[in-house]
This record gives sequence, structure tokens and C-alpha cells, in this order.
Amino acid sequence: MPELTYAQALNAALREEMQRDPAVVMMGEDIATHGGVFTVSKGLLAEFGPERVRDTPISEAAFVGLAAGAAATGLRPVVEIMYMDFMFVAADSVVNQVAKMRYMTGGQVKVPLVIRTQQGGGRGNAAQHSQSPDAMWAHVPGLKVVLPATPYDAKGLLKSAIRDDNPVMVIEHKLLYPTKGEVPDGEYSVPIGRADIKRAGNDVTIVAISRSVLHALAAADKLAAEGISAEVIDARSIRPMDFETMVNSLKKTNRMVLAHEAVQFGSILSEISATVQEMAFDYLDAPIARVGGADSPLAYSLPLEMAQLPDPEKIVAAVKSVM
Repeated sequence: MPELTYAQALNAALREEMQRDPAVVMMGEDIATHGGVFTVSKGLLAEFGPERVRDTPISEAAFVGLAAGAAATGLRPVVEIMYMDFMFVAADSVVNQVAKMRYMTGGQVKVPLVIRTQQGGGRGNAAQHSQSPDAMWAHVPGLKVVLPATPYDAKGLLKSAIRDDNPVMVIEHKLLYPTKGEVPDGEYSVPIGRADIKRAGNDVTIVAISRSVLHALAAADKLAAEGISAEVIDARSIRPMDFETMVNSLKKTNRMVLAHEAVQFGSILSEISATVQEMAFDYLDAPIARVGGADSPLAYSLPLEMAQLPDPEKIVAAVKSVM
């Protein structure tokens, strides 16, 4: 099985879907001539031309609104928002139009719109280019929100998102683009709304999101050396969310730790914690522990930024606190 980077896997998904369906079009800042700031759309302009791969002005409100209209009238746009922080400029279009159009028309209008963007810290990009506000978008009924952590899932989830008749946000992580993993040559997709057990274990369940999945797997290695068997679950999708897989794991391990670098207050980790204890309180032998980001804008100083974010050591400490 070939090994691709996360960015190459996304590029392959876009190419295959554009070859399969002429209604799939792309738009965003610097995605055409420059192939995207993270090279995800590299080579697609040459293959599909400027009618289907379009550079846009620096106005997220304008081109997300344009994409909403295009989706409602027969196209399947894939919009790239260069940094997740810029999504707020397009909030009215997404929250009040894209997410509600199908509901308010009684299903007569479909909005098969994909918004690709990236979030997260760890690169010294400072407070306006490093946020992880995924919980804000998962809060909006009508939007699906996925956060792939591996090249395999990145390709499979993006293909599922493009084929979905509802709006889907595919949220990537800026430090995942160079990571590598096995990606099949043949056709496959990853279902939206289904978590994945990345590592089986018996003593504690670690549910992680996005880049924190890699931290959780590294933590599981450290814990194994100390005789603690950790099961690592990649949520993959936060709206809808696969609570069943999480609860089934908890019924086996009786302990749970949650990890994601978004600010912990009001985060998806809080939603998982509340829902899981409602569904399986009697199986818990300890309180659910959360390992989230610091309640602060991310620092420009890289050492300070790293201190604000989850890492394998912090997850190990949280696991030991519930054992």
C-alpha cells in the first residue's frame, strides 16, 4: 500500500472527485496558481482549468456566499479557508444560510458545500492564526464537522464530504500536512459520524481529536512500558459524533481521558464528558479527565505556545490520575 503525506492524501481525494463528478469545483485564496498555502491543491489548476479551480479575492464573506449559492443551484463547491481563524468573516453565510437552507425549504434545496480549513497551534503562528474553534461550528445544527487525524482518514472523509448533500466542514491541522501514512490506491471512503479505534487496550480509554490522536498514541506507548493498556479512539467526526464506540470502550476499561488542543472551557471535550457520563455513569470507576488547551490566546513565543497545548506527557499524567 503506498505511503502518502496528509496533504497528498487530500490532493488525491480532490483530484479523484473532480474526475468523477464535473459538478465539483474549487475556490479559495491562492489555491489555483500557487496550489494552496499548504500545497493541498497543487497541480489541480493545470488538470482542470480556471473554470473549476478558482483563486478568489481576500474576502471570505464573498466567496463563501458565492459557494452557498452555487451549491444550492447544482454545483458541489469545495471552498478552502486558508486559516480557520478567518471563518468568522464568513459566519453569517455559514450559520444563517448554509446550515439552514435545506431545513427552511423543507428539503427542496440541497446545499452540498464542503468547507476545507485548518486550525491548531504548534508552529508559532500567534493568536490570530492558531485557534481551534471547531466547537463553535459543531454547535450549529445543519452542519457536519469532521477532523481527520491521518492521511487515510483525510482522504476518505474528504471524499465522503464532497458526496454528501449537506454542508460539511473538513477541519485539518497545520502540523498534520507533512505526516505520512498508508493510503490505498483504490476507491474508498470513510463514513462521517463514525469513530475509529486506533489502538486496542483494556485499562483506560483515551478519546482524542485531530493532532491529539498522535499525542494519544505516543502516550499509549509510554503507558504500555509501565504496564498500563490504553485504548485510543479517534473521534474523527464531532458532528455527528459516535458516542456508541466511546461508551462501548468505557464499559470495557471503566476509565476515560479526553484530549484535544482547543481551549478546554466550552470545548467538544466537555460535550463528550457530559454525554458519556449520562450514557454510562455506572461504568465509571473515576471521573473523566480532560486534557485541553490553556484558557488563553496562543502565544507567539513557541516555547510558551507548546506549554499551552496538550502533549503525550500531559495525557500520560491524566491517565495516571484516573488509574
